[in-house]
Amino acid sequence: MIEARPGSPADAIAGLLADATFAPLIRAHRVLEARPPRHAPWPDALDQRLKTALRGRGVEGLYTHQAQAYEAVTAGRNVVVVTPTASGKTLCYNLPVLDAVARDDAARALYLFPTKALAADQLVELRALADAAELGLKTHTYDGDTPPNVRAVVRSAGQVVITNPDMLHAAILPHHTKWFKLFENLRYVVIDELHTYRGLFGSHVANVIRRLRRICQHYGADPIFICASATIANPRELAERILEAPVSLVDDNGAPSGQKHILVINPPVANEQLGVRGSALLTGQRLAERLISGGVQTIAFARSRTAVEVLTTYLRETFQPPPGHPHTIRGYRGGYLPNERHAIEAGLRDGRVRGVVATNALELGIDIGGLDAAISIGYPGTIASTWQQMGRAGRRSTTSLSALVCSSAPIDQFLAAHPEYLFDSSPEHGLVNPDNLHVLLNHLRASSFELPVPATERFGIDETPLLLDVLEEDGWIRRADDERYYWSHENFPASDFSLRSGAPENVVIVDTTGDRHRVLGEIDLFAAPLFVHEKAIYIHQGIQHHVDRLDWDERKAYVTRTDVDYYTDADLGITLKVLEVFDEADEPPAGLRQRGEVMVAWKVTMFKKLKYHTHENVGWGSISIPEQEMHTTSTWLVPPAELVNRYDRDTLDGALIGLARVARTTGALLLMCDPRDLGVLAQVQAPFTGRPTLYLYDAVPGGVGLTERLFTLVDDLVQACRKAVESCPCADGCPACVGPAIEVGARGKAVVTELLAGMS
Repeated sequence: MIEARPGSPADAIAGLLADATFAPLIRAHRVLEARPPRHAPWPDALDQRLKTALRGRGVEGLYTHQAQAYEAVTAGRNVVVVTPTASGKTLCYNLPVLDAVARDDAARALYLFPTKALAADQLVELRALADAAELGLKTHTYDGDTPPNVRAVVRSAGQVVITNPDMLHAAILPHHTKWFKLFENLRYVVIDELHTYRGLFGSHVANVIRRLRRICQHYGADPIFICASATIANPRELAERILEAPVSLVDDNGAPSGQKHILVINPPVANEQLGVRGSALLTGQRLAERLISGGVQTIAFARSRTAVEVLTTYLRETFQPPPGHPHTIRGYRGGYLPNERHAIEAGLRDGRVRGVVATNALELGIDIGGLDAAISIGYPGTIASTWQQMGRAGRRSTTSLSALVCSSAPIDQFLAAHPEYLFDSSPEHGLVNPDNLHVLLNHLRASSFELPVPATERFGIDETPLLLDVLEEDGWIRRADDERYYWSHENFPASDFSLRSGAPENVVIVDTTGDRHRVLGEIDLFAAPLFVHEKAIYIHQGIQHHVDRLDWDERKAYVTRTDVDYYTDADLGITLKVLEVFDEADEPPAGLRQRGEVMVAWKVTMFKKLKYHTHENVGWGSISIPEQEMHTTSTWLVPPAELVNRYDRDTLDGALIGLARVARTTGALLLMCDPRDLGVLAQVQAPFTGRPTLYLYDAVPGGVGLTERLFTLVDDLVQACRKAVESCPCADGCPACVGPAIEVGARGKAVVTELLAGMS
């Protein structure tokens, strides 16, 4: 039961839980009871000024995990701190860093955050504590927005340099001679939000750390690494893989929390025959409206930029402010300009913003205060992300609510049917592959630019000499008489590649409404064809803009304000070509299984116009934008020939679509990865095999080892797919298993069941 107070958010939450119209939609309801704080004694060695400053800010003692982290770090051990959102992880690294600076003005620290917004937010917190302790700390962010005059000061005098991996990669390490004071005295390196360094991005960052350690060694430094992470299954393993050094785990959370209600909500069935459920977006809208109108400050997370803007539009229509007053409903996503984002964050902290609709840009630890409710519209892709989003709601002493509103996607419907997976399963593993050849060669080039590479050095792998010879043959480096390799190319290597899966460039969105052009925002190069193709409706803060022209060569999209009753959604076409086979199982009666290198190409081909509120299709158009491609790794399955020969091409085509759908869902669960990291393609007559083939591939260039693991789990994958299909109560297919019959055919589910039985 909720202890309600008249007019309190707890009142509104209690009313929602008792509402007869919402009750049938709730598939699971868990209550996490309030937890009191657990403190540890102040460390004897901690500088007295810091103790006084913390007490002045209301901190009467360290939580157990904060004390354990301080003890481990000051004992010279690398640590990874793993506790929930809003548990005080920031103090786990700020305390030993400020303590070191308090004892020695020459001490230096380097902070790495995955985003500029998070870095700017943490700068405020660090300065506030340092000022309270009267330490006179010299610190600043160093990123693309830092003015040139400030950069020079940070390089020469900055005691704590706050940056991101991209700037470390492209601006600091290549120019380390300008940073010699930092590297000579570097005591600590902080890596926050460690769980975000997974997949391709994490593999790049692991190589950036290799380069950082080389340069530290060159200057005679050996820093301690302090990592902080959300809850994942293998935090120590991930930290040790990235750092290539032993790491101590700190996970004894001593922070308090209020009572939290967690709901799994499934929209009602809208079409019994197709098994299609009502819109998760509209269900989330009704839930948010109910909470906000009851005085509950609410954040709603949506999966895409378009969904954020559509839902922001809907909620703004419901909560119109009085004339002359600012809107209390805001959208928040990548592409907004920094000042706009900062204003929204400040509005959430002081309560002027009552509702915000965001992508996962607000999932990380940016300070937005403690909200009363968090709604995830659609499964975020991982258990870790789900709990991060849910952790955005809840102050330390008040009742809060978090809800997952399931979409019609198979993995969402699986969670609606089996909510215990969300509550009782271990979160996902963070996987990286620093030795991915595509990644490693680029960083070896960058490292040789920074410092000569001795022929005996090992950059991660024993085959480093072979890779150095390859780079020499290609003209990047030369081997001198001192048995060292020197950079000998005119290009600047770090500028040639990005750490992110996206392209290094962005497309700038220019609003040409009226006489004066202004920059509205930006979007990454890979997403641009989906969202700012010509004739698209681009929505920014609930305001519609028509894309008049996309200048692909200049990386600019020109838009004008418009007012229409539809939005646009683009379709993606994918092709795949096998380049090399790495592994092959002898073809058993269950069919052929192979693994190898593939080339995946994708192109945005057309877009649909979808009417607001009803989401019906009211038109379409074609898109002409260059095809993009990547090399990656894949595992593919070929059903037995005698089995597939029973079906005509149309029947088989529909069944393969259904098989691909369920394989992606169960494959992501087996690998404990985000479904977006696992690409899937079914070909009824694959050019490489000449037979019906199901491809599952790493959705990042070069691969990060997902399909390599999947190749060893093929039998488990087939059995999991079979169980998911056979246990689904639908008759002919639905979004929870193979997809609706309209997509997979009248016999789609039956044929998928037969294929899986034959492949078992």
